[in-house]
Amino acid sequence: MSYVGPDFDPPQPRRSRRGPLTVALAALVPGALLGWLVYEAVGDPGGSGRAAPASSSASVSRPLSASPPDSPTDDGKVSPTAPATASGTPSASAPPAASGPLQGKVVVLDPGHNPGNFRHTAEINRQVDIGTNSKECDTTGTSTDAGYTEARFTLDVAHRLRTILEQQGATVKLTHDGDSPPWGPCVDERARIGNDAHADAAVSLHADGSAQGNRGFHVILPASVHAGAADTRPIVASSRSLGERIAGNFVRVTGEPPSNYIGDGTGLVTRKDLGGLNLSTVPKVFIECGNMRDSKDAALLTSGAWRQKAAQGISEGIVSFLRG
Repeated sequence: MSYVGPDFDPPQPRRSRRGPLTVALAALVPGALLGWLVYEAVGDPGGSGRAAPASSSASVSRPLSASPPDSPTDDGKVSPTAPATASGTPSASAPPAASGPLQGKVVVLDPGHNPGNFRHTAEINRQVDIGTNSKECDTTGTSTDAGYTEARFTLDVAHRLRTILEQQGATVKLTHDGDSPPWGPCVDERARIGNDAHADAAVSLHADGSAQGNRGFHVILPASVHAGAADTRPIVASSRSLGERIAGNFVRVTGEPPSNYIGDGTGLVTRKDLGGLNLSTVPKVFIECGNMRDSKDAALLTSGAWRQKAAQGISEGIVSFLRG
Protein backbone atom coordinates (compact mmCIF):
# COMPACT_ATOMS: atom_id res chain seq x y z
CA MET A 1 0.00 0.00 0.00
CA SER A 2 2.32 2.65 -1.29
CA TYR A 3 1.30 6.06 0.03
CA VAL A 4 1.27 8.36 -2.95
CA GLY A 5 -0.51 11.61 -3.47
CA PRO A 6 -2.53 13.00 -6.35
CA ASP A 7 -0.93 14.89 -9.17
CA PHE A 8 -1.72 18.57 -8.96
CA ASP A 9 -2.34 20.85 -11.95
CA PRO A 10 -2.08 24.61 -11.42
CA PRO A 11 -5.54 26.21 -11.37
CA GLN A 12 -6.30 28.05 -14.60
CA PRO A 13 -7.13 31.79 -14.65
CA ARG A 14 -10.85 32.46 -14.58
CA ARG A 15 -12.22 33.38 -18.01
CA SER A 16 -13.62 36.87 -18.25
CA ARG A 17 -17.22 37.08 -19.44
CA ARG A 18 -16.95 40.76 -20.20
CA GLY A 19 -16.88 40.43 -24.00
CA PRO A 20 -20.01 38.26 -24.54
CA LEU A 21 -22.05 40.11 -21.89
CA THR A 22 -21.18 43.54 -23.25
CA VAL A 23 -21.94 42.56 -26.84
CA ALA A 24 -25.28 41.02 -25.87
CA LEU A 25 -26.39 44.04 -23.89
CA ALA A 26 -25.23 46.44 -26.55
CA ALA A 27 -27.25 44.55 -29.14
CA LEU A 28 -30.39 44.58 -27.00
CA VAL A 29 -30.20 48.16 -25.70
CA PRO A 30 -29.47 50.91 -28.24
CA GLY A 31 -27.50 53.93 -27.30
CA ALA A 32 -23.83 54.43 -26.75
CA LEU A 33 -24.34 55.78 -23.23
CA LEU A 34 -26.05 52.67 -21.90
CA GLY A 35 -23.46 50.50 -23.59
CA TRP A 36 -20.73 52.50 -21.86
CA LEU A 37 -22.45 52.08 -18.47
CA VAL A 38 -22.64 48.33 -18.93
CA TYR A 39 -18.97 48.24 -19.90
CA GLU A 40 -18.00 50.15 -16.78
CA ALA A 41 -20.11 47.88 -14.55
CA VAL A 42 -18.45 44.73 -15.90
CA GLY A 43 -14.95 46.17 -15.80
CA ASP A 44 -12.25 47.13 -18.26
CA PRO A 45 -8.97 45.26 -18.72
CA GLY A 46 -7.12 47.55 -16.34
CA GLY A 47 -9.91 48.33 -13.89
CA SER A 48 -10.47 47.10 -10.39
CA GLY A 49 -13.78 45.44 -11.27
CA ARG A 50 -12.08 42.56 -13.11
CA ALA A 51 -11.98 39.23 -11.29
CA ALA A 52 -8.41 38.33 -10.34
CA PRO A 53 -7.11 35.03 -11.75
CA ALA A 54 -6.65 32.25 -9.23
CA SER A 55 -3.13 31.94 -7.87
CA SER A 56 -1.20 29.08 -9.44
CA SER A 57 0.68 28.41 -6.20
CA ALA A 58 -2.05 28.49 -3.59
CA SER A 59 -3.12 24.87 -3.92
CA VAL A 60 0.02 23.24 -5.27
CA SER A 61 1.86 20.96 -2.88
CA ARG A 62 4.59 18.38 -3.21
CA PRO A 63 3.61 14.81 -4.14
CA LEU A 64 3.79 12.37 -1.26
CA SER A 65 6.52 10.25 -2.79
CA ALA A 66 9.81 11.84 -2.02
CA SER A 67 13.26 10.48 -2.55
CA PRO A 68 14.75 9.59 -5.92
CA PRO A 69 15.33 5.83 -6.37
CA ASP A 70 18.77 4.76 -5.21
CA SER A 71 18.83 1.02 -5.74
CA PRO A 72 18.03 -1.28 -8.67
CA THR A 73 14.86 -2.53 -7.00
CA ASP A 74 13.39 0.91 -6.36
CA ASP A 75 9.80 1.15 -7.54
CA GLY A 76 8.43 4.04 -5.51
CA LYS A 77 7.27 7.16 -7.32
CA VAL A 78 9.74 9.98 -7.51
CA SER A 79 9.54 13.70 -6.91
CA PRO A 80 12.14 16.28 -5.91
CA THR A 81 12.57 17.28 -2.31
CA ALA A 82 14.00 20.44 -0.83
CA PRO A 83 17.52 20.09 0.59
CA ALA A 84 18.40 20.97 4.14
CA THR A 85 21.36 22.94 5.35
CA ALA A 86 24.10 21.48 7.51
CA SER A 87 22.22 22.52 10.63
CA GLY A 88 19.10 20.69 9.48
CA THR A 89 17.18 23.83 8.53
CA PRO A 90 15.37 23.54 5.17
CA SER A 91 16.93 25.70 2.48
CA ALA A 92 15.30 28.82 1.06
CA SER A 93 13.98 26.79 -1.88
CA ALA A 94 11.79 24.65 0.38
CA PRO A 95 8.07 25.40 0.07
CA PRO A 96 6.25 26.73 3.12
CA ALA A 97 4.52 24.17 5.30
CA ALA A 98 1.03 23.35 4.12
CA SER A 99 -2.00 23.82 6.29
CA GLY A 100 -3.12 20.64 7.97
CA PRO A 101 -3.50 18.83 11.27
CA LEU A 102 0.22 19.23 12.07
CA GLN A 103 0.46 22.94 11.34
CA GLY A 104 2.66 24.57 13.98
CA LYS A 105 4.37 21.28 14.89
CA VAL A 106 8.11 20.76 14.40
CA VAL A 107 9.52 17.31 13.63
CA VAL A 108 13.25 16.59 13.44
CA LEU A 109 14.32 13.57 11.39
CA ASP A 110 17.78 12.16 11.99
CA PRO A 111 18.91 9.89 9.13
CA GLY A 112 21.39 7.53 10.78
CA HIS A 113 25.04 7.84 9.67
CA ASN A 114 26.05 9.67 6.49
CA PRO A 115 27.04 8.37 3.03
CA GLY A 116 30.30 10.34 3.37
CA ASN A 117 31.37 8.78 6.66
CA PHE A 118 33.40 6.11 4.81
CA ARG A 119 35.68 8.87 3.50
CA HIS A 120 36.08 10.60 6.88
CA THR A 121 36.97 7.86 9.33
CA ALA A 122 39.38 10.03 11.33
CA GLU A 123 36.69 12.66 11.92
CA ILE A 124 33.95 10.23 12.91
CA ASN A 125 36.23 8.22 15.22
CA ARG A 126 36.96 11.13 17.55
CA GLN A 127 35.33 10.85 20.97
CA VAL A 128 32.42 13.03 22.09
CA ASP A 129 30.71 13.32 25.48
CA ILE A 130 27.31 11.58 25.65
CA GLY A 131 26.68 12.28 29.32
CA THR A 132 27.29 8.80 30.70
CA ASN A 133 30.66 8.37 28.98
CA SER A 134 32.48 9.16 25.75
CA LYS A 135 31.70 7.59 22.41
CA GLU A 136 32.68 7.87 18.75
CA CYS A 137 31.38 10.93 16.94
CA ASP A 138 29.56 8.64 14.48
CA THR A 139 30.01 5.35 12.62
CA THR A 140 29.75 4.23 9.02
CA GLY A 141 26.70 2.06 9.68
CA THR A 142 26.00 -1.32 8.13
CA SER A 143 24.92 -2.56 4.67
CA THR A 144 23.24 -5.45 2.90
CA ASP A 145 25.40 -8.26 1.51
CA ALA A 146 24.94 -6.65 -1.91
CA GLY A 147 26.35 -3.33 -0.67
CA TYR A 148 23.24 -1.19 -0.15
CA THR A 149 24.27 0.98 2.78
CA GLU A 150 22.36 1.92 5.88
CA ALA A 151 23.23 5.59 5.25
CA ARG A 152 21.54 5.51 1.84
CA PHE A 153 18.52 3.71 3.27
CA THR A 154 18.00 6.15 6.15
CA LEU A 155 18.35 9.22 3.93
CA ASP A 156 15.84 7.84 1.43
CA VAL A 157 13.27 7.07 4.15
CA ALA A 158 13.86 10.51 5.70
CA HIS A 159 13.07 12.21 2.38
CA ARG A 160 9.88 10.21 1.95
CA LEU A 161 8.85 10.82 5.55
CA ARG A 162 9.54 14.54 5.32
CA THR A 163 7.24 14.87 2.32
CA ILE A 164 4.38 13.02 4.03
CA LEU A 165 4.64 15.13 7.18
CA GLU A 166 4.95 18.42 5.29
CA GLN A 167 1.77 17.53 3.40
CA GLN A 168 0.04 17.52 6.78
CA GLY A 169 1.39 20.93 7.76
CA ALA A 170 4.42 20.02 9.89
CA THR A 171 7.72 21.86 9.74
CA VAL A 172 10.33 19.14 9.18
CA LYS A 173 14.08 19.52 9.72
CA LEU A 174 16.78 16.99 8.90
CA THR A 175 20.00 16.69 10.89
CA HIS A 176 21.81 16.28 7.56
CA ASP A 177 20.92 15.82 3.93
CA GLY A 178 23.27 13.97 1.60
CA ASP A 179 26.55 15.83 1.28
CA SER A 180 25.56 18.60 3.69
CA PRO A 181 27.60 18.15 5.84
CA PRO A 182 29.98 15.69 4.07
CA TRP A 183 30.24 13.52 7.20
CA GLY A 184 28.45 13.14 10.52
CA PRO A 185 27.20 15.20 12.26
CA CYS A 186 28.39 13.78 15.55
CA VAL A 187 25.82 12.16 17.82
CA ASP A 188 25.89 15.06 20.28
CA GLU A 189 25.23 17.55 17.46
CA ARG A 190 22.36 15.41 16.17
CA ALA A 191 20.71 15.71 19.56
CA ARG A 192 21.43 19.45 19.72
CA ILE A 193 19.73 20.07 16.36
CA GLY A 194 16.49 18.63 17.74
CA ASN A 195 16.86 20.55 20.98
CA ASP A 196 17.55 23.87 19.26
CA ALA A 197 14.54 23.36 16.98
CA HIS A 198 12.34 22.79 20.07
CA ALA A 199 11.05 19.74 18.22
CA ASP A 200 7.68 18.34 19.20
CA ALA A 201 9.06 14.95 18.14
CA ALA A 202 12.43 13.68 16.93
CA VAL A 203 13.06 10.33 15.26
CA SER A 204 16.42 8.79 14.38
CA LEU A 205 16.19 6.40 11.42
CA HIS A 206 18.33 3.27 11.22
CA ALA A 207 18.60 -0.31 9.97
CA ASP A 208 20.37 -3.01 11.98
CA GLY A 209 23.36 -5.22 11.12
CA SER A 210 22.70 -8.43 13.04
CA ALA A 211 23.15 -12.04 11.90
CA GLN A 212 21.27 -13.87 9.14
CA GLY A 213 17.99 -15.21 10.53
CA ASN A 214 17.63 -12.30 12.94
CA ARG A 215 14.92 -10.13 11.47
CA GLY A 216 12.26 -7.60 12.31
CA PHE A 217 12.18 -3.99 13.51
CA HIS A 218 12.60 -2.47 16.95
CA VAL A 219 12.16 1.01 18.41
CA ILE A 220 14.75 2.22 20.92
CA LEU A 221 13.52 4.34 23.83
CA PRO A 222 15.67 6.52 26.11
CA ALA A 223 16.36 5.18 29.58
CA SER A 224 16.20 7.48 32.57
CA VAL A 225 19.67 9.01 32.59
CA HIS A 226 20.98 11.77 34.83
CA ALA A 227 24.74 12.11 34.45
CA GLY A 228 27.04 14.83 33.20
CA ALA A 229 25.37 16.74 30.38
CA ALA A 230 22.59 14.15 30.09
CA ASP A 231 19.20 14.31 31.79
CA THR A 232 16.49 12.37 30.03
CA ARG A 233 14.10 12.26 32.98
CA PRO A 234 11.75 14.94 31.57
CA ILE A 235 11.36 13.11 28.22
CA VAL A 236 11.24 9.42 29.21
CA ALA A 237 7.44 9.17 29.40
CA SER A 238 6.74 11.21 26.27
CA SER A 239 9.41 9.36 24.31
CA ARG A 240 7.87 6.02 25.30
CA SER A 241 4.49 7.23 24.06
CA LEU A 242 6.07 8.30 20.76
CA GLY A 243 7.89 4.98 20.41
CA GLU A 244 4.86 2.83 21.18
CA ARG A 245 2.77 4.68 18.60
CA ILE A 246 5.47 4.38 15.94
CA ALA A 247 5.93 0.66 16.64
CA GLY A 248 2.20 -0.06 16.46
CA ASN A 249 1.72 1.78 13.19
CA PHE A 250 4.95 0.50 11.64
CA VAL A 251 4.00 -3.16 12.03
CA ARG A 252 0.48 -2.48 10.77
CA VAL A 253 1.50 -0.60 7.63
CA THR A 254 4.66 -2.49 6.63
CA GLY A 255 3.88 -6.00 7.84
CA GLU A 256 7.43 -6.18 9.22
CA PRO A 257 7.33 -8.15 12.48
CA PRO A 258 8.84 -6.99 15.77
CA SER A 259 12.42 -8.14 16.19
CA ASN A 260 12.93 -11.83 16.98
CA TYR A 261 16.35 -11.22 18.54
CA ILE A 262 15.89 -8.20 20.81
CA GLY A 263 12.98 -6.70 22.73
CA ASP A 264 11.24 -9.98 23.70
CA GLY A 265 8.82 -9.67 20.80
CA THR A 266 7.55 -6.24 21.84
CA GLY A 267 9.47 -4.26 19.24
CA LEU A 268 10.59 -1.92 22.05
CA VAL A 269 14.05 -1.65 23.62
CA THR A 270 15.33 0.80 26.26
CA ARG A 271 18.97 1.93 26.13
CA LYS A 272 21.16 4.40 28.00
CA ASP A 273 24.29 4.24 25.83
CA LEU A 274 23.15 6.31 22.84
CA GLY A 275 24.23 9.94 22.79
CA GLY A 276 21.42 10.92 20.43
CA LEU A 277 18.94 9.92 23.14
CA ASN A 278 20.93 10.79 26.27
CA LEU A 279 21.47 14.40 25.21
CA SER A 280 17.98 15.02 23.88
CA THR A 281 15.68 17.44 25.69
CA VAL A 282 12.73 16.73 23.36
CA PRO A 283 10.75 13.49 22.88
CA LYS A 284 12.97 11.24 20.78
CA VAL A 285 13.30 7.61 19.70
CA PHE A 286 15.39 5.51 17.32
CA ILE A 287 13.85 3.00 14.95
CA GLU A 288 15.80 0.08 13.48
CA CYS A 289 13.55 -0.66 10.50
CA GLY A 290 14.92 -4.14 9.84
CA ASN A 291 18.11 -6.21 9.69
CA MET A 292 20.19 -5.50 6.59
CA ARG A 293 22.20 -8.71 7.04
CA ASP A 294 19.15 -10.95 6.80
CA SER A 295 18.14 -11.84 3.24
CA LYS A 296 14.38 -11.50 3.83
CA ASP A 297 14.70 -8.12 5.51
CA ALA A 298 17.25 -6.97 2.92
CA ALA A 299 14.75 -7.66 0.14
CA LEU A 300 12.34 -5.27 1.85
CA LEU A 301 14.84 -2.59 2.76
CA THR A 302 16.10 -2.36 -0.84
CA SER A 303 12.57 -1.96 -2.24
CA GLY A 304 11.39 1.58 -2.92
CA ALA A 305 7.77 0.53 -2.49
CA TRP A 306 8.50 -0.94 0.92
CA ARG A 307 10.49 2.11 2.00
CA GLN A 308 7.43 4.18 1.17
CA LYS A 309 5.41 1.93 3.48
CA ALA A 310 8.07 2.35 6.17
CA ALA A 311 7.84 6.14 5.87
CA GLN A 312 4.05 5.95 6.01
CA GLY A 313 4.05 3.73 9.11
CA ILE A 314 6.48 5.99 10.95
CA SER A 315 4.55 9.09 9.93
CA GLU A 316 1.28 7.68 11.25
CA GLY A 317 2.95 6.99 14.58
CA ILE A 318 4.28 10.55 14.73
CA VAL A 319 0.88 12.00 13.80
CA SER A 320 -0.84 9.89 16.46
CA PHE A 321 1.65 11.14 19.07
CA LEU A 322 1.42 14.81 18.08
CA ARG A 323 -2.37 14.80 17.99
CA GLY A 324 -2.59 13.11 21.40
